[in-house]
Amino acid sequence: MAGKNDQINSIIGEGSVFVGKFYVHGSLQIDGKFEGEIRTEDHLVIGETGKVKTDIVANRVTISGTLVGNIEAMEEVRLLETGRVLGNIVTPHLFVEGGVVTQGIVTITGGQKKDVRKIIMDSYSSGPVLPDLKSHKNLEDKEDAPAASASKRRSRS
Repeated sequence: MAGKNDQINSIIGEGSVFVGKFYVHGSLQIDGKFEGEIRTEDHLVIGETGKVKTDIVANRVTISGTLVGNIEAMEEVRLLETGRVLGNIVTPHLFVEGGVVTQGIVTITGGQKKDVRKIIMDSYSSGPVLPDLKSHKNLEDKEDAPAASASKRRSRS
């Protein structure tokens, strides 16, 4: 789960239960059950047997177990095949393998510091201007009007 260059320096092992606050300098792997608050300046890994109920703030997050809570990752989130997430995700990069089950709002920032909604709306607005469809419809009606009047006159005769 952790990459080759990752050094996991704290582990909550399978069969263990931890309730409370856990602030880690370095990486943390959870293979047991955790409820509370987690903050790490590096990588948080929830292993296949990990069951976690918390909001996560970390640089990188990898999930192959179960998380009930939100994720805010400064670098990336990886949801592996057996991962289950009920909560919102905010990250610059999101990787999702087939088999993942998740529900929540996902915001992929692409590393931008500005408001993501504003970036998207500004991008949309900078394109070509769409014609006013109501005016376009009114023009078509006016163009069709002489033909309609002529056919009405013919049918009366």
